[in-house]
Formats: sequence, C-alpha cells, structure tokens
Amino acid sequence: MSTILERSLSIWTAAHDVDARRPRSQQTQLGASDTVCGRRAAYILHGTPRTDRPDAKAAILGTYIHMGLLESARTEYGWLVERSVQDDTIRGHVDVVQIDDATAARLPKRHRPTVPSDVLTVEDIKTKSTYLWDRVVRYGATEAELRQVHLYAGLLADRGFQDVPGQRYLARLGPLNVRRIRFRFINRDNGSEHIQEIDYDPQRAVEARWWVDRVRETGHPEEMKRDFDGPGLAPICDHCPFLTACWPGTAPGVPVQAALIHDDGDRAQALIDYVRGHELTSSGDKIKKLARKKLDQSPAGIYGPNELSWGGENDAEEPDVQAMVDLHELADIPVPMAPDADKMIKNLKAASLAVPMRKTGKKTARIIRVSPAAA
Repeated sequence: MSTILERSLSIWTAAHDVDARRPRSQQTQLGASDTVCGRRAAYILHGTPRTDRPDAKAAILGTYIHMGLLESARTEYGWLVERSVQDDTIRGHVDVVQIDDATAARLPKRHRPTVPSDVLTVEDIKTKSTYLWDRVVRYGATEAELRQVHLYAGLLADRGFQDVPGQRYLARLGPLNVRRIRFRFINRDNGSEHIQEIDYDPQRAVEARWWVDRVRETGHPEEMKRDFDGPGLAPICDHCPFLTACWPGTAPGVPVQAALIHDDGDRAQALIDYVRGHELTSSGDKIKKLARKKLDQSPAGIYGPNELSWGGENDAEEPDVQAMVDLHELADIPVPMAPDADKMIKNLKAASLAVPMRKTGKKTARIIRVSPAAA
C-alpha cells in the first residue's frame, strides 16, 4: 500500500532534479543555445551563479520529445544526431546533420546514412506550444534561433566535428561543405510538424560569431544589453535562471521595469513610446475592423499567403432559470433568494435615485493618463 509520503511526491520534482544534473545544465562554457539573450550569455561567460530555478516543465517536455524523435531518426534513417561541435570560445550539440553522397562516401560503410541528403544540411528541432504555433508557421525562426543554428553551421564549416570519443571518425572529415539549414518545428500539444529551410549563409555565421565576440569583450555582465523587456512581458525572462540578477527587485507591487527610469529624459521618452504604441494600436484596430467587414461574405479558402476559415455561429446558450428552480425543488435544495444587485441598480437609476455605495477596503487599479503638454 502506498504511504502518504509516496502519494505526495511529484514526478515533476524528480524531472527538475534530473534536468538540473544534466551536463548541459551545469555547463559553464558558453553554448550556442545560450545566445538567446546578450545579458544571459554574459552571465554565463562571467561565471555568475544562477539566482533562480524557474519552472521548466515545458523545457523538460521539449527535451524528452527531442530525445525520442532524434533517437528514432538515428535508428531508422541513419541521421547524425546530437553531435558535438566546439572551438576555443563556444560549444554545442547539433540536433541533426544530414550528409550528402560525397561526404558519406568518405565514411566507413557502417556509418553511412540510409538515405543521404542532396546537400549537407544542418537541422535544428524546436518544440513549440499551440500558443506560438501560428507565429511559427507565419514567420518561422526567430533571430535568436537563426543565430544559434548559424553558429553550429559555422563551426562545422570552419572546423568540422569535435574530436571526441564516439565521433572521431566524423572529426577526420575536417571542415564540411554546409549548404542548407533546416528548422523542424514540432507542436508539443498535437504533434504537428512544420519545416523551414534556408540556404547556409557564411556571412550570417560571421555575424553570429561577432555577436558572441561582443559578449566576450564585456568586463561585467551588466555591460551587455538585455534583449527582452523583462518579467511579465517576455516569457524568456520569466524562465531565466538569472532573472533576479538581471532584474533586481523593486518595492512590493512595483514592476521591475520601473527601475529603467533614471531621470526626466527617460520619462519623456517613455511617454513618447506610450503615445506611439497607443496610436499604432488604434490604427491597427481600424485596419482589422475594416478588413473584417470587407471579408464578411467571402468563402473559406486560401488567398495569397493566408488561409481564410470561419468559426462560431453555434447555438447560443444561457442558464435556464426556471429549469434550475425546478431542479432545486426536486432535489429539495433551497432556492437562493439573494437580491439581484444588477436589477436593483437599474431600478434605482430608472427612478432617478442615487445608488448607495460603500467602501470595500480595496483600491482600484492605477490608471495612466497621458495628454499633450501645454505649450
């Protein structure tokens, strides 16, 4: 029989503990996957202790999916998966390298892929939630994701595979003729797959290396700018192991971004940004509303880069008050007789009587008001 202790254990606690012990989690040298944010990369390079242990369920699930899919691809297709690349400043594990016929011919027969690629391809697998899926399909990889894979591809093009046990036969190939980069996006919720392919661009690999060099030149992590807007505004920040170091706490209830204001010049610029954002939102809403009315009678289908489909128009439902009263009586449950506040307010206003109010002890939300300054 299970003990109370056994029943109270969370399997996620075990998953987080195992994940924290992974070599990747304890790595102190900058990895290509750490280049998502300049400030975070600087913390890693300078050996800053992690200040936070954020919830990593989504990342752990992504790791498990990675492991399962990559192992299946290795077994069935002979793909090169999770192979190490490294130079003096950066290291990483490439998800997939699909070699071409010419490169495959240079390998022992037992190591050749079942189906070689037409050109040597570096592939990265990214798991995404349904929440982000539309953005992935519409816009593809982010700048940070492109930078990461170009770092991998650049290392392979300049040096080849790292000379370590288990892949020395690959290291003997030397620099590789990388021709293509592929992103394979997997929806964590339903398994959908979306592929994005681009030509390998040596110039972008140089720019990615330049980005890393700028981080390495910093004397202190705070010299490197943040690439995201902070907790509550960017999920990357919400799940960063250096969140507290990067965004020191302010007074209780005050957003940490308030610390970005140092003087009246900062306030003036923030107000300008606020007004501009309001104008863009208003303009965008007008465009959407007009387009929606124009499309009202258009049939579903693909038009240019977008697909139109229609939803809704289901039977609207609302609670059946009389049926609920009948059920209460049948079940011998007292029918609530509480006053209907909304109806009473309506009655008082109709009679031109003031609605009595009382203090709740709570405060309403703080409201910002921005208007043109007097000339």
